Amino acid sequence: MTVTQPDVTVVIGAYEAMPYLVECLASVEAQTIDPERIEVIAVDDGSTDGTGECLEEFADRAPMPVTVIRQENSGGPSGPRNVGLAKAAGRYVFFLDADDRLGPEALERMVAMADRAGTDVVLGRIEGVNRGAPKSMWGRTLERTDVFSSNIKFTLSAQKLFRRALLDRHGMRFDESLFTGEDALFTMEAYLRADGVSVIADYTCYYLVGRDDGKHVTKSGGYTLRFDSARALMNLIADLVPEGPRRDLLMVRPFTVTLLPQFGPRFLKDTDEVRRRKLELAKPLMDVHWNEGVAGRLKVEERLRLHLVAERRLELLVDVLEFVRAKKQAPALLERRGRRLYLAYPHFRDRAAGVPDSVYLASPREARAFPGYREGGTGSLLRRAARRVRRALTSSGGVTPGGTAAAA
Repeated sequence: MTVTQPDVTVVIGAYEAMPYLVECLASVEAQTIDPERIEVIAVDDGSTDGTGECLEEFADRAPMPVTVIRQENSGGPSGPRNVGLAKAAGRYVFFLDADDRLGPEALERMVAMADRAGTDVVLGRIEGVNRGAPKSMWGRTLERTDVFSSNIKFTLSAQKLFRRALLDRHGMRFDESLFTGEDALFTMEAYLRADGVSVIADYTCYYLVGRDDGKHVTKSGGYTLRFDSARALMNLIADLVPEGPRRDLLMVRPFTVTLLPQFGPRFLKDTDEVRRRKLELAKPLMDVHWNEGVAGRLKVEERLRLHLVAERRLELLVDVLEFVRAKKQAPALLERRGRRLYLAYPHFRDRAAGVPDSVYLASPREARAFPGYREGGTGSLLRRAARRVRRALTSSGGVTPGGTAAAA
Protein backbone atom coordinates (compact mmCIF):
# COMPACT_ATOMS: atom_id res chain seq x y z
CA MET A 1 0.00 0.00 0.00
CA THR A 2 1.43 3.38 -1.05
CA VAL A 3 1.28 6.10 1.57
CA THR A 4 0.91 9.52 -0.05
CA GLN A 5 2.54 12.56 1.46
CA PRO A 6 0.05 14.86 3.20
CA ASP A 7 -0.27 18.36 1.84
CA VAL A 8 -0.15 19.96 5.27
CA THR A 9 0.86 19.04 8.80
CA VAL A 10 -1.04 20.87 11.53
CA VAL A 11 1.19 21.18 14.60
CA ILE A 12 -0.68 21.88 17.84
CA GLY A 13 1.31 22.67 20.96
CA ALA A 14 -0.98 22.42 23.98
CA TYR A 15 -0.55 23.29 27.64
CA GLU A 16 -3.45 23.60 30.09
CA ALA A 17 -5.66 24.31 27.08
CA MET A 18 -9.06 23.20 28.38
CA PRO A 19 -11.81 23.99 27.57
CA TYR A 20 -10.60 26.00 24.57
CA LEU A 21 -8.99 22.91 23.04
CA VAL A 22 -12.43 21.40 22.36
CA GLU A 23 -13.37 24.12 19.85
CA CYS A 24 -9.83 24.17 18.45
CA LEU A 25 -10.00 20.47 17.56
CA ALA A 26 -13.55 20.82 16.25
CA SER A 27 -12.27 23.47 13.83
CA VAL A 28 -9.63 21.02 12.56
CA GLU A 29 -12.23 18.30 12.13
CA ALA A 30 -14.46 20.75 10.20
CA GLN A 31 -11.83 21.58 7.57
CA THR A 32 -13.14 21.36 4.00
CA ILE A 33 -9.84 20.01 2.70
CA ASP A 34 -9.87 16.21 2.18
CA PRO A 35 -8.85 14.58 5.51
CA GLU A 36 -6.36 12.40 3.61
CA ARG A 37 -4.47 15.53 2.61
CA ILE A 38 -3.67 16.57 6.19
CA GLU A 39 -2.08 15.15 9.33
CA VAL A 40 -2.14 16.47 12.89
CA ILE A 41 0.72 16.28 15.34
CA ALA A 42 -0.37 17.38 18.81
CA VAL A 43 2.10 17.83 21.65
CA ASP A 44 0.78 17.97 25.21
CA ASP A 45 3.40 19.90 27.14
CA GLY A 46 2.83 18.42 30.58
CA SER A 47 -0.78 19.52 31.12
CA THR A 48 -2.71 18.51 34.25
CA ASP A 49 -6.19 19.70 33.21
CA GLY A 50 -7.24 16.90 30.85
CA THR A 51 -5.61 18.38 27.74
CA GLY A 52 -3.70 15.17 26.97
CA GLU A 53 -6.79 12.97 27.36
CA CYS A 54 -8.81 15.30 25.10
CA LEU A 55 -6.12 15.01 22.41
CA GLU A 56 -6.10 11.23 22.63
CA GLU A 57 -9.89 11.06 22.34
CA PHE A 58 -9.66 13.26 19.26
CA ALA A 59 -7.02 10.98 17.73
CA ASP A 60 -9.36 8.00 18.14
CA ARG A 61 -12.25 9.60 16.25
CA ALA A 62 -10.66 12.07 13.82
CA PRO A 63 -10.99 11.39 10.07
CA MET A 64 -7.34 12.36 9.50
CA PRO A 65 -4.14 10.82 10.96
CA VAL A 66 -3.43 12.27 14.41
CA THR A 67 -0.26 11.71 16.43
CA VAL A 68 -0.35 12.67 20.12
CA ILE A 69 2.91 13.19 21.98
CA ARG A 70 2.87 13.74 25.74
CA GLN A 71 5.95 15.17 27.42
CA GLU A 72 7.19 16.92 30.54
CA ASN A 73 6.50 20.64 30.62
CA SER A 74 9.12 22.52 28.60
CA GLY A 75 8.33 25.97 29.97
CA GLY A 76 7.32 27.65 26.72
CA PRO A 77 5.68 27.27 23.31
CA SER A 78 8.89 26.68 21.34
CA GLY A 79 9.60 23.16 22.61
CA PRO A 80 6.26 21.59 21.61
CA ARG A 81 6.32 23.30 18.21
CA ASN A 82 9.83 22.01 17.52
CA VAL A 83 8.84 18.48 18.53
CA GLY A 84 5.88 18.62 16.17
CA LEU A 85 7.91 20.15 13.36
CA ALA A 86 10.55 17.40 13.62
CA LYS A 87 7.86 14.77 12.97
CA ALA A 88 6.00 16.68 10.24
CA ALA A 89 5.64 14.90 6.90
CA GLY A 90 3.47 17.43 5.04
CA ARG A 91 4.60 19.62 2.18
CA TYR A 92 3.45 22.53 4.31
CA VAL A 93 3.28 23.09 8.07
CA PHE A 94 0.69 25.13 9.94
CA PHE A 95 1.13 25.99 13.64
CA LEU A 96 -2.20 26.10 15.45
CA ASP A 97 -2.38 27.29 19.07
CA ALA A 98 -4.58 25.10 21.23
CA ASP A 99 -6.84 27.94 22.41
CA ASP A 100 -7.47 29.31 18.90
CA ARG A 101 -9.41 27.93 15.95
CA LEU A 102 -9.42 27.75 12.16
CA GLY A 103 -12.01 28.97 9.67
CA PRO A 104 -13.54 25.93 7.89
CA GLU A 105 -11.88 26.61 4.52
CA ALA A 106 -8.56 27.82 5.97
CA LEU A 107 -6.25 24.95 5.08
CA GLU A 108 -7.84 24.34 1.68
CA ARG A 109 -7.49 28.00 0.70
CA MET A 110 -3.95 28.41 2.03
CA VAL A 111 -2.58 25.27 0.38
CA ALA A 112 -4.26 26.21 -2.90
CA MET A 113 -2.73 29.70 -2.70
CA ALA A 114 0.78 28.41 -2.01
CA ASP A 115 0.54 25.88 -4.85
CA ARG A 116 -0.87 28.42 -7.31
CA ALA A 117 1.54 31.25 -6.46
CA GLY A 118 4.58 29.09 -5.67
CA THR A 119 5.15 31.02 -2.46
CA ASP A 120 6.84 29.75 0.70
CA VAL A 121 4.65 31.46 3.32
CA VAL A 122 0.89 32.13 3.29
CA LEU A 123 -0.87 34.48 5.70
CA GLY A 124 -4.58 33.92 6.19
CA ARG A 125 -6.73 36.73 7.54
CA ILE A 126 -6.81 36.78 11.36
CA GLU A 127 -9.77 37.87 13.44
CA GLY A 128 -9.72 38.45 17.19
CA VAL A 129 -12.26 36.89 19.55
CA ASN A 130 -12.29 38.74 22.90
CA ARG A 131 -8.89 40.18 22.03
CA GLY A 132 -7.19 42.39 19.46
CA ALA A 133 -5.74 41.13 16.19
CA PRO A 134 -3.45 42.65 13.56
CA LYS A 135 -5.33 44.62 10.90
CA SER A 136 -3.04 46.64 8.64
CA MET A 137 -2.04 43.80 6.30
CA TRP A 138 -5.52 42.66 5.26
CA GLY A 139 -6.35 45.44 2.81
CA ARG A 140 -6.41 43.08 -0.16
CA THR A 141 -5.43 39.56 -1.18
CA LEU A 142 -1.89 39.36 -2.56
CA GLU A 143 -0.74 36.31 -4.50
CA ARG A 144 2.90 37.32 -4.16
CA THR A 145 4.52 39.96 -2.00
CA ASP A 146 7.40 40.30 0.45
CA VAL A 147 8.18 41.77 3.84
CA PHE A 148 9.49 45.04 2.37
CA SER A 149 6.52 45.99 0.18
CA SER A 150 3.62 45.09 2.47
CA ASN A 151 2.62 45.38 6.13
CA ILE A 152 3.19 41.70 6.94
CA LYS A 153 6.03 42.64 9.31
CA PHE A 154 3.30 43.63 11.76
CA THR A 155 1.99 40.07 12.04
CA LEU A 156 4.81 37.84 13.21
CA SER A 157 2.81 35.21 15.09
CA ALA A 158 3.50 31.61 14.06
CA GLN A 159 -0.01 30.93 12.76
CA LYS A 160 0.96 30.90 9.09
CA LEU A 161 1.35 28.23 6.42
CA PHE A 162 5.06 27.52 5.85
CA ARG A 163 6.56 25.42 3.07
CA ARG A 164 8.41 22.69 4.96
CA ALA A 165 11.24 22.56 2.41
CA LEU A 166 12.07 26.18 3.29
CA LEU A 167 12.26 25.36 7.00
CA ASP A 168 14.35 22.24 6.42
CA ARG A 169 16.69 23.94 3.95
CA HIS A 170 17.66 26.55 6.52
CA GLY A 171 17.36 24.36 9.61
CA MET A 172 14.73 26.69 11.02
CA ARG A 173 13.40 25.97 14.48
CA PHE A 174 11.84 28.04 17.27
CA ASP A 175 14.37 29.50 19.73
CA GLU A 176 13.75 27.66 23.00
CA SER A 177 15.81 30.20 24.97
CA LEU A 178 13.12 32.84 24.36
CA PHE A 179 9.93 32.80 26.40
CA THR A 180 8.20 35.53 24.43
CA GLY A 181 8.69 36.69 20.86
CA GLU A 182 10.00 33.30 19.71
CA ASP A 183 7.35 33.23 16.98
CA ALA A 184 8.33 36.72 15.78
CA LEU A 185 11.92 35.58 15.30
CA PHE A 186 10.87 32.43 13.42
CA THR A 187 8.33 34.17 11.20
CA MET A 188 10.57 37.13 10.32
CA GLU A 189 13.32 34.72 9.29
CA ALA A 190 10.84 32.83 7.11
CA TYR A 191 9.67 36.08 5.48
CA LEU A 192 13.26 37.07 4.72
CA ARG A 193 14.28 33.69 3.35
CA ALA A 194 11.04 32.96 1.50
CA ASP A 195 10.63 32.89 -2.26
CA GLY A 196 7.51 35.05 -2.01
CA VAL A 197 4.74 35.45 0.56
CA SER A 198 0.98 35.31 -0.11
CA VAL A 199 -1.79 37.11 1.77
CA ILE A 200 -5.41 35.89 1.90
CA ALA A 201 -7.42 38.93 2.95
CA ASP A 202 -10.95 38.03 1.85
CA TYR A 203 -11.55 35.06 4.15
CA THR A 204 -10.96 34.69 7.89
CA CYS A 205 -8.61 31.74 8.19
CA TYR A 206 -7.71 32.09 11.85
CA TYR A 207 -9.60 33.11 15.01
CA LEU A 208 -7.29 34.41 17.73
CA VAL A 209 -9.11 33.68 20.98
CA GLY A 210 -8.65 35.70 24.16
CA ARG A 211 -8.76 33.46 27.22
CA ASP A 212 -11.03 34.43 30.08
CA ASP A 213 -8.38 33.27 32.56
CA GLY A 214 -5.80 35.66 31.10
CA LYS A 215 -3.28 32.87 30.57
CA HIS A 216 -2.62 33.57 26.92
CA VAL A 217 1.12 33.30 26.33
CA THR A 218 1.48 36.83 24.92
CA LYS A 219 0.34 38.27 28.26
CA SER A 220 2.83 36.39 30.38
CA GLY A 221 6.41 37.12 31.35
CA GLY A 222 8.27 40.03 32.93
CA TYR A 223 9.64 43.09 31.16
CA THR A 224 13.17 41.68 30.82
CA LEU A 225 11.80 39.04 28.43
CA ARG A 226 10.54 41.80 26.12
CA PHE A 227 14.05 43.19 25.84
CA ASP A 228 15.37 39.68 25.09
CA SER A 229 12.78 39.41 22.34
CA ALA A 230 13.61 42.83 20.87
CA ARG A 231 17.34 42.08 20.91
CA ALA A 232 16.89 38.75 19.14
CA LEU A 233 14.67 40.23 16.42
CA MET A 234 16.92 43.26 15.85
CA ASN A 235 20.00 41.05 15.60
CA LEU A 236 18.27 38.73 13.12
CA ILE A 237 17.27 41.65 10.90
CA ALA A 238 20.79 43.09 11.07
CA ASP A 239 22.29 39.69 10.18
CA LEU A 240 20.03 39.05 7.18
CA VAL A 241 19.46 42.52 5.72
CA PRO A 242 22.31 44.83 4.62
CA GLU A 243 22.53 48.26 6.20
CA GLY A 244 20.26 50.80 4.53
CA PRO A 245 16.61 51.75 3.99
CA ARG A 246 15.33 48.16 3.78
CA ARG A 247 16.86 47.29 7.15
CA ASP A 248 15.55 50.54 8.66
CA LEU A 249 12.05 49.69 7.42
CA LEU A 250 12.06 46.33 9.22
CA MET A 251 13.63 47.74 12.39
CA VAL A 252 10.47 49.82 12.84
CA ARG A 253 8.73 46.62 13.95
CA PRO A 254 10.85 45.70 17.02
CA PHE A 255 11.31 49.33 18.01
CA THR A 256 7.60 50.23 17.97
CA VAL A 257 5.91 46.94 18.87
CA THR A 258 8.36 45.40 21.35
CA LEU A 259 10.57 48.14 22.79
CA LEU A 260 8.41 51.28 22.77
CA PRO A 261 5.64 49.92 25.06
CA GLN A 262 8.24 49.52 27.81
CA PHE A 263 8.58 53.30 27.73
CA GLY A 264 4.89 54.15 27.52
CA PRO A 265 2.52 55.32 30.28
CA ARG A 266 3.20 52.12 32.25
CA PHE A 267 6.76 53.44 32.74
CA LEU A 268 5.30 56.12 35.03
CA LYS A 269 4.14 53.37 37.39
CA ASP A 270 7.54 51.66 37.49
CA THR A 271 9.80 52.05 40.50
CA ASP A 272 12.96 54.11 40.11
CA GLU A 273 14.95 50.87 40.10
CA VAL A 274 12.88 49.36 37.27
CA ARG A 275 13.13 52.60 35.27
CA ARG A 276 16.91 52.58 35.54
CA ARG A 277 17.03 48.90 34.65
CA LYS A 278 14.88 49.41 31.55
CA LEU A 279 17.17 52.19 30.36
CA GLU A 280 20.18 49.92 30.94
CA LEU A 281 18.59 47.10 28.94
CA ALA A 282 17.66 49.48 26.13
CA LYS A 283 21.08 51.11 25.86
CA PRO A 284 22.91 48.43 23.80
CA LEU A 285 19.92 48.12 21.46
CA MET A 286 19.74 51.88 20.91
CA ASP A 287 23.52 52.18 20.50
CA VAL A 288 23.64 49.53 17.76
CA HIS A 289 20.32 49.76 15.92
CA TRP A 290 18.79 53.23 16.45
CA ASN A 291 19.57 55.65 13.60
CA GLU A 292 18.05 58.48 11.56
CA GLY A 293 16.67 56.05 8.98
CA VAL A 294 14.57 54.28 11.62
CA ALA A 295 13.66 57.50 13.45
CA GLY A 296 12.43 59.15 10.27
CA ARG A 297 9.83 56.42 9.75
CA LEU A 298 8.16 56.95 13.13
CA LYS A 299 5.48 59.33 14.37
CA VAL A 300 6.82 62.33 16.28
CA GLU A 301 5.65 61.08 19.66
CA GLU A 302 7.25 57.64 19.10
CA ARG A 303 10.48 59.17 17.81
CA LEU A 304 10.68 61.59 20.73
CA ARG A 305 10.25 58.87 23.34
CA LEU A 306 12.90 56.65 21.75
CA HIS A 307 15.27 59.58 21.26
CA LEU A 308 15.05 60.32 24.99
CA VAL A 309 15.60 56.63 25.77
CA ALA A 310 18.69 56.63 23.53
CA GLU A 311 19.98 59.78 25.26
CA ARG A 312 19.02 58.39 28.70
CA ARG A 313 17.13 61.61 29.50
CA LEU A 314 14.91 60.16 32.19
CA GLU A 315 13.43 63.43 33.48
CA LEU A 316 12.48 64.61 29.99
CA LEU A 317 10.99 61.22 29.15
CA VAL A 318 8.78 61.37 32.25
CA ASP A 319 7.55 64.83 31.18
CA VAL A 320 6.61 63.52 27.73
CA LEU A 321 4.85 60.48 29.18
CA GLU A 322 2.83 62.64 31.58
CA PHE A 323 1.76 64.70 28.56
CA VAL A 324 0.81 61.55 26.60
CA ARG A 325 -1.05 60.02 29.54
CA ALA A 326 -3.13 63.20 29.86
CA LYS A 327 -4.19 62.67 26.21
CA LYS A 328 -3.13 66.19 25.31
CA GLN A 329 -2.79 67.28 21.68
CA ALA A 330 0.64 68.66 20.80
CA PRO A 331 0.37 72.12 19.18
CA ALA A 332 1.24 72.12 15.48
CA LEU A 333 3.69 74.69 14.16
CA LEU A 334 3.80 75.31 10.40
CA GLU A 335 6.92 76.80 8.86
CA ARG A 336 8.44 77.22 5.41
CA ARG A 337 5.15 78.40 3.90
CA GLY A 338 3.28 75.44 5.31
CA ARG A 339 5.70 72.84 3.95
CA ARG A 340 7.27 71.97 7.31
CA LEU A 341 5.22 70.97 10.33
CA TYR A 342 6.51 70.50 13.87
CA LEU A 343 4.51 68.95 16.71
CA ALA A 344 5.40 70.83 19.88
CA TYR A 345 5.54 68.06 22.45
CA PRO A 346 7.21 68.97 25.76
CA HIS A 347 10.70 70.55 25.52
CA PHE A 348 10.31 71.60 21.89
CA ARG A 349 12.89 74.37 21.31
CA ASP A 350 13.74 74.36 25.00
CA ARG A 351 17.40 75.42 25.06
CA ALA A 352 18.06 73.74 28.36
CA ALA A 353 16.72 70.41 27.08
CA GLY A 354 18.60 70.65 23.79
CA VAL A 355 16.44 68.20 21.85
CA PRO A 356 17.02 68.78 18.10
CA ASP A 357 14.13 70.25 16.09
CA SER A 358 14.34 67.26 13.73
CA VAL A 359 12.95 65.01 16.48
CA TYR A 360 9.70 67.04 16.44
CA LEU A 361 9.41 67.24 12.63
CA ALA A 362 6.30 65.45 11.33
CA SER A 363 6.70 63.16 8.33
CA PRO A 364 4.53 64.06 5.31
CA ARG A 365 2.27 61.14 6.13
CA GLU A 366 1.66 62.42 9.68
CA ALA A 367 1.51 66.07 8.63
CA ARG A 368 -1.26 65.56 6.05
CA ALA A 369 -3.81 65.38 8.86
CA PHE A 370 -3.21 69.06 9.74
CA PRO A 371 -5.00 71.92 7.93
CA GLY A 372 -2.65 74.28 6.12
CA TYR A 373 0.11 71.75 5.51
CA ARG A 374 1.42 71.81 1.95
CA GLU A 375 3.38 68.73 1.01
CA GLY A 376 6.68 69.56 -0.64
CA GLY A 377 6.99 66.15 -2.18
CA THR A 378 8.12 64.72 -5.50
CA GLY A 379 6.07 67.18 -7.54
CA SER A 380 7.76 70.14 -5.87
CA LEU A 381 11.19 68.56 -6.33
CA LEU A 382 10.50 67.99 -10.02
CA ARG A 383 9.28 71.55 -10.48
CA ARG A 384 12.41 72.92 -8.81
CA ALA A 385 14.60 70.67 -10.97
CA ALA A 386 12.77 71.85 -14.11
CA ARG A 387 13.33 75.48 -13.11
CA ARG A 388 17.04 74.83 -12.64
CA VAL A 389 17.28 73.20 -16.08
CA ARG A 390 15.37 76.08 -17.66
CA ARG A 391 17.68 78.62 -16.04
CA ALA A 392 20.73 76.71 -17.19
CA LEU A 393 19.44 76.52 -20.76
CA THR A 394 18.51 80.21 -20.72
CA SER A 395 21.99 81.22 -19.58
CA SER A 396 23.58 79.09 -22.30
CA GLY A 397 21.28 80.43 -25.05
CA GLY A 398 19.36 77.17 -25.44
CA VAL A 399 16.01 78.71 -24.52
CA THR A 400 14.66 82.10 -25.54
CA PRO A 401 13.36 84.45 -22.84
CA GLY A 402 9.82 83.49 -23.86
CA GLY A 403 10.53 79.89 -22.92
CA THR A 404 10.63 78.33 -26.39
CA ALA A 405 13.63 76.49 -27.73
CA ALA A 406 15.95 78.62 -29.89
CA ALA A 407 16.14 77.65 -33.57
CA ALA A 408 19.05 75.47 -34.52
